Amino acid sequence: MEVYKEIFMKRAIQLARNGLGRTSPNPMVGCVIERNGVILSEGWHKQVGNFHAEVNAIKMVKNVLLFFDSTLYVTLEPCVHFGRTPPCVDLIIKNNIPRVVIGIRDPCNKGLGIKKLKDSGIEVIENVLKDKCRFLNKRFFTFHEKNRPYVILKWAQDNNGFMDYYSLKRKKRFWISGIYSRQLSHKWRTEEDSILVGKNTVLNDNPKLNVRKWFGNNPIRIIFDRNLNISTSYFVLNGKQQTIVFTEKKKENKKNIEFIQIPFDKGIVKNVLNHLYQKKILSLIVEGGKFTLESFIKEDVWDESRIFICCCYFLEEKGLPAPIIKGKTFKHVDIDENDKLIVKIPF
Repeated sequence: MEVYKEIFMKRAIQLARNGLGRTSPNPMVGCVIERNGVILSEGWHKQVGNFHAEVNAIKMVKNVLLFFDSTLYVTLEPCVHFGRTPPCVDLIIKNNIPRVVIGIRDPCNKGLGIKKLKDSGIEVIENVLKDKCRFLNKRFFTFHEKNRPYVILKWAQDNNGFMDYYSLKRKKRFWISGIYSRQLSHKWRTEEDSILVGKNTVLNDNPKLNVRKWFGNNPIRIIFDRNLNISTSYFVLNGKQQTIVFTEKKKENKKNIEFIQIPFDKGIVKNVLNHLYQKKILSLIVEGGKFTLESFIKEDVWDESRIFICCCYFLEEKGLPAPIIKGKTFKHVDIDENDKLIVKIPF
């Protein structure tokens, strides 16, 4: 069995990734049931409200006698609580599966699922590929350990470190990044619960903040608009997508648009993240502009930055410097011959 532990856990991680962008506020979970080195069945949590990974894997096995001397591999500790579906722990016990290999403990279970399995005589092996299983659910763990969403900062800048230019004549949106970078940005939107921009980005660019260049769910739009300067002629207030506007003014909610009144003073970022936490929003991608991005950087509230370095140049005297962010370079990718992506994480 020692030979197989990591092999089958890697497969379970692969399966779990199929649920990316579809399971929130639940975690992504993958499951493999193996016997004598052969996979009997597989499953993953496909979307919120559906059966969990263990249930899907167990249901695929028609002959329950095959569970004899089998091993169930799961990326996250099986649930022990009643929710939309019954506890997975009870189903494992009911089917007399003798061994369970777990990638990492569930911060919500607090080990109760593992305890119940052991109390029922099931052999439990923990922490197989623990770091990979934790990274798989970085949003879920951040949410439950830090009581806030997982925060991704994203922007594009030219080779000289400028993200925009100053001009009174600017009347339409322009692109720094290429088509493949923009497509990747839309893919990212399908993977996160929400997307945030400030008032100036809306007024200057009139972004839709939806998914058009990829297939998947639209994120919840989060807007900073202190004095409610954004009119209903802008896409973000068209009511076609769930939207939250943070403002100092009082305003009644509209279809798919919620106005939340908060003070715009120091600590606004943590205040907003606390509201999103209460709404069980696990992740947030911040797409600019400079002032909004730097608000997160100054308050040191971010988990990942994704920076496109694009092969273009603004005139230095008119250029708007991109935010400066410290951290450890986690990934460096060439998107195409013009664009590069640098991903950083905090030290």
